[in-house]
Amino acid sequence: MSLPSFVRLIEVGPRDGLQNEAQPISVADKVRLVDALSAAGLGYIEVGSFVSPKWVPQMAGSAEVFAQIQRKPGVTYGALAPNLRGFEDALAAGVKEVAVFAAASEAFSQRNINCSIKESLERFAPIMEAARQHGVSVRGYVSCVLGCPYEGAVKPEQVAWVARELYAMGCYEVSLGDTIGTGTAGATRRMFEVVGAEVPRDKLAGHFHDTYGQAMANVYASLLEGIAVFDSSIAGLGGCPYAKGASGNVATEDVLYLLDGLGIETGVDLNALIAAGRQICDVLGRPSGSRVAKARSAQ
Repeated sequence: MSLPSFVRLIEVGPRDGLQNEAQPISVADKVRLVDALSAAGLGYIEVGSFVSPKWVPQMAGSAEVFAQIQRKPGVTYGALAPNLRGFEDALAAGVKEVAVFAAASEAFSQRNINCSIKESLERFAPIMEAARQHGVSVRGYVSCVLGCPYEGAVKPEQVAWVARELYAMGCYEVSLGDTIGTGTAGATRRMFEVVGAEVPRDKLAGHFHDTYGQAMANVYASLLEGIAVFDSSIAGLGGCPYAKGASGNVATEDVLYLLDGLGIETGVDLNALIAAGRQICDVLGRPSGSRVAKARSAQ
């Protein structure tokens, strides 16, 4: 299969990247980050999450962030809304696209949201109905598609079932996440082969963590399977609060460098992206997790 000519990058840094940080991050710094990412040319930015601050403290203030960002025409500013209350709060904040998430692992689903996979999917029904009524798009996430911290290996057929259910209920796109970063290129290709038989490949996205240093290899393997949408996080920020040991998401800068080298269009400016990553890392008081950003700073 030939490589795609254009890839859409879904920037998850402001949400998935920052949610695992221990130190408080001001609304002003979050707004500055989102605006810098918009200026770099990213067409989709996941700005925040409408969940209880009791469970994810860093996502408190998401409504204020949405109120203050400079929204550019043609850019989607999305948010995670895992329940109807979250959806209603997102709607009040002017959010036009939300995301819901399920797991491919029963054990992870129980540890993460205290219910079975089937029950989690049933909980999305009122969100999907409300989204249809208000003209809000819904994107789906499936976590632990290449491994679970509690169950180990996850069968591609299980991933396909969950992805098919999300797509059937109205998610226009389903992002498949290697939450703990144990996936390999071979396992990634096999997973997309199986899932792609149930859900059109142009409705699938890849979401890789770099715990075992395999994220970039898995992105390339996904490209070979015709996948043209990838979630990534500025400066490699992130992790998973419910998956011990999971390191950050694959860095947006690194994915962009790979795509640029392959001649694949994205519409994103690498230098502006590196600057945005440097800015948020200064706030956090630590170096970037992007190999490309580190190499550029050393030159």
